[in-house]
Amino acid sequence: MEYLPRIADKILKDRLNVFGAVLIEGPKWCGKTTTASQQAKSIIRLQDPDMREAYMATIQVRPSNLLKGETPRLIDEWQDAPVLWDAVRVAVDDRQKNGQFILTGSNSVNKEKIHHSGTGRIARIRMQPMSLFESQESTGEVSLKQLFNDKQYELGGEISKMTVNDIIFAACRGGWPASLIPNDRIAQLSVAQIYLEGVLNEDISRLDNIKRDPVLAEAILRSYSRNISTLAKKASMVKDVVAIMETCSQNTFDDYVSALTKLFVIQDIDAWSPAVRSATSIRKGKKRGFTDPSIPIAILGLSPEKLEVDLKTFGFLFECMCMRDIRVYSQALGGKLSYYHDRYDLEADAVLHLSDGRYALLEFKLGSDEIEKGANHLLEIKKLVKEYNKREKQILLSEPDLLMVITAGPIAYTRPDGVHVIPLACLKD
Repeated sequence: MEYLPRIADKILKDRLNVFGAVLIEGPKWCGKTTTASQQAKSIIRLQDPDMREAYMATIQVRPSNLLKGETPRLIDEWQDAPVLWDAVRVAVDDRQKNGQFILTGSNSVNKEKIHHSGTGRIARIRMQPMSLFESQESTGEVSLKQLFNDKQYELGGEISKMTVNDIIFAACRGGWPASLIPNDRIAQLSVAQIYLEGVLNEDISRLDNIKRDPVLAEAILRSYSRNISTLAKKASMVKDVVAIMETCSQNTFDDYVSALTKLFVIQDIDAWSPAVRSATSIRKGKKRGFTDPSIPIAILGLSPEKLEVDLKTFGFLFECMCMRDIRVYSQALGGKLSYYHDRYDLEADAVLHLSDGRYALLEFKLGSDEIEKGANHLLEIKKLVKEYNKREKQILLSEPDLLMVITAGPIAYTRPDGVHVIPLACLKD
């Protein structure tokens, strides 16, 4: 299959020019190894069944032997032998050259298994499943970077090529590169289900060699899926699980959620808590999320046909899809996502923070009838920031640089009040 360019390509190239090594981490099947292979000059795959035993024996005696080869040298699934992290760090120090190694990993490694953080030697890239622009479904006519950099930029009728039903199918299929290979819908939709089976039956126990019950893991993911894009409390989700499994303590729930987070399956959103009203009015729990909308869709046994007649449910899944794509598009800008929600029910579905302090308020709305409500929420939060600054005067809050309503609709435009309305299938980095 022809390689589809990823936004991570340029980020990887830039990091290799500056750092001795780069770690690409993210969920399995999101394309880490394929992307790394485009720039690697030599490769070692620790999960190669023909060589695994020999590799592990070498690691026990002299791990540095596996680092010999043309650079950048790709070490795929390095977390299977955490000692390689420190070996790479030492090699980077000894060689005093940039662009020596690329490491890829499908789960986070406990800090106790490595002796040095790698700061200054090993840069990190968090890779996501493919965005609509990377899968060549978004037109890419609206650039997130340009919106931030050009205050005078107004959208002028850019048209999405995807209908709501197209977006529903893309969400069910997911951003897995493997799902783009087959031409028949059944094969495409099966990829997320197969991914999920691997997580439940193998990865969740293989992660740290602790045996975990796949049935309990599925029950926890089912509760997460039913509460996607909400501020559901842990206690209510534990109660959900107990209704299925009869027993599940909060400690057990926490352990499984931690494992699923380390596997990059679950991806919760933290709260943004500016004191624009009173500190006690801000909701601070985590918003429940996944790395890709196809995961909760597969867990709940949903299909494009079911979601086409249940747009209320798809609205929550659409938010997850938007979060995925915004993460991808903002990565080069140092983007991080949070949300705002207060007890007066004023909310922004997402707050996108850039590394230079700029930020955007976002609402995700499926249809045109919801745009007005979303825009009003964003304008009200902006107003609260201004009023706060008038009161405080000493420690000021930055006003939002962008207000955006992301939709599944057909056309992009800028409202007279400055709110940008953008189809998800028009966006790019």
